[in-house]
Amino acid sequence: MSGRFGAVDIGGTKIDAAIGNTDGEILTAARIDTAPHRGAEDILQRTAALIRELENKAGRCEAIGVGLPGLVDAQGVAQFLPNLPGHWTGVPVTDTIRQLTGRAVFALNDARMATLGEFVFGEGRRTQRMLLVTVGTGIGGGLVLDGRLQLGVCGGAGEVGHQTILPDGPPCTCGSRGCLETLAGGPALVAFAREIIKAGEAQELRPLAEDGSLNPGHIAAAADRGNRTCAALLERTGEMLGIGIANVVTITAVDTVVLTGGLTALGDWLLMPIRATLSQRVRMFPTTGIRVSLSSLGANVALLGAIALAARHPCLSPP
Repeated sequence: MSGRFGAVDIGGTKIDAAIGNTDGEILTAARIDTAPHRGAEDILQRTAALIRELENKAGRCEAIGVGLPGLVDAQGVAQFLPNLPGHWTGVPVTDTIRQLTGRAVFALNDARMATLGEFVFGEGRRTQRMLLVTVGTGIGGGLVLDGRLQLGVCGGAGEVGHQTILPDGPPCTCGSRGCLETLAGGPALVAFAREIIKAGEAQELRPLAEDGSLNPGHIAAAADRGNRTCAALLERTGEMLGIGIANVVTITAVDTVVLTGGLTALGDWLLMPIRATLSQRVRMFPTTGIRVSLSSLGANVALLGAIALAARHPCLSPP
């Protein structure tokens, strides 16, 4: 199928939209603020308007794929969006956008949508069994097994960030405790850095911590300059991610692991401990053939997944 397809990625702070084709080409794209305080109806109306604006530039799209930061069922009804404030449970996302645009609309969790993008257009083209892990403010993921994107109940398959790592660990936005997201997401990394600063370590970062601007990039820069405390903190973050990934690899025996999201800018500070931990903790079978890499698609991975979703890629079909 070579027509044009709409793509939308609704996040907590921004909405990205595009029109592209099944060759993986983005023809036109735009971004607006989510403004979550204005509610679900307003967000969906502005999303539909954004797609119509893009159609004026690139031509009519045949269907639209939409990613949401939470769980959405097979009928396109939002079920649980913990990181998007406001009332979303029970909101008919696909029906609403369809009525506003006149186009067929399909919806997925944003991490599963990114998984679809990576599998169809990125590293997944080399395999039939892939784990994608999104690492940023939160941690999400998706699974492709035997060439099929796994969805499960309410599209929830692949939620690697919400597996329990520490039974009595920090509370998580999902309602549980000690999830991987609470130990290795961006906010967790910054919170741990603040603790070591209060303890008298990494004092070069104190001004940033005090004015509220401290971020993972600052921690990595300090580690690059030789600050061993910051280096150890980054390595510990990579180790936590490695434990979570090792758990999934042990259960699924995937041969490809791809990381995407803002925290992947840390590069080898994450990749090296992830690879080492994977080797140490997966003991039931050899890990030498398991590839762990960063996404080759960059910021477009979710929008490309939305295009594949709208085009109804064969990996979405039941076996």
